[in-house]
Amino acid sequence: MNTITRTDFLFPRQTGKYVGKVRDVYTIDNKYLTMVVTDRISAFDIVLPKGIPYKGQVLNQIASKFLDATADIVPNWKIASPDPVVTVGHKCEAFPVEMIVRAYLTGSSWRAYKAGAREICGTSIPEGMKEHQRFDQPIVTPTTKAEQGAHDEDISPAEIVSRGLVSQDDYSLLEKYALALFEKGSEMAAKQGLILVDTKYEFGKKDGVIYLIDEIHTPDSSRYFYADSYESAFANGEQQRQLSKEFVREWLMANGFQGKEGQKVPAMTPEVVEDISNRYIELYEKITGETFRKAEITDDIYTRIETNTENMLARLL
Repeated sequence: MNTITRTDFLFPRQTGKYVGKVRDVYTIDNKYLTMVVTDRISAFDIVLPKGIPYKGQVLNQIASKFLDATADIVPNWKIASPDPVVTVGHKCEAFPVEMIVRAYLTGSSWRAYKAGAREICGTSIPEGMKEHQRFDQPIVTPTTKAEQGAHDEDISPAEIVSRGLVSQDDYSLLEKYALALFEKGSEMAAKQGLILVDTKYEFGKKDGVIYLIDEIHTPDSSRYFYADSYESAFANGEQQRQLSKEFVREWLMANGFQGKEGQKVPAMTPEVVEDISNRYIELYEKITGETFRKAEITDDIYTRIETNTENMLARLL
């Protein structure tokens, strides 16, 4: 099947292009961004060799839905989504930090806790907690936003301000917005029988106003548990059923790959690719509660993207 693994558009009044792990971002007239969410997939900071059909559509449409649902909390960068894999929005000056909100002691926070840490990003964690245990209230654990190829690093709010990365006033707003967004995301997840465990938010500024930017509440940026099995699994010390792209990492690890030097990515057979694609579609339907409608995949897929995007840009420029 055709997948979108590389784009090379030249849109009207295009002034720049940035290629991320899974997104190709075009700057238009230095005022707007056209974000094409490709079918590339990454794990362990490595882009895997094959694209996953419909993955870009899944991520773009989940993010689009949640951006619309949270626009009353904080302005966001989205103007429109003219194509299943494209969002066009405002160009903002990104803050060099990511706001990670955690409601449970899991993932990297659990690994740090297990190794003896009792403070994460300036927040104290009480003694005697267990893996996947809920915090009394969600906590914000910021990280630096690393340059491409580098790793993000935990950082405390005090450090963020003292290093001049974000002003005190702006940081206070970022934290307020992040917690409010997480509360809304948790409410929406609960309606689908899910628990929003942790997620990351990125913010930027335009004309002195803070905007929410990038994706939000997708399975690539968030972790979900199934609500109906959480309590019993936690009580029995069992692993939680997760709704995230963790299953991709687990498949890689089971086949001897963790992104370390000298390791080889296991063969991505058509069966493996199809299974990952189906899992992403399942994620979409469980997170949104809507039936996923596959965009037509043809040899003209790039023409479709280009035409839909240029029609949208013509209304802006």
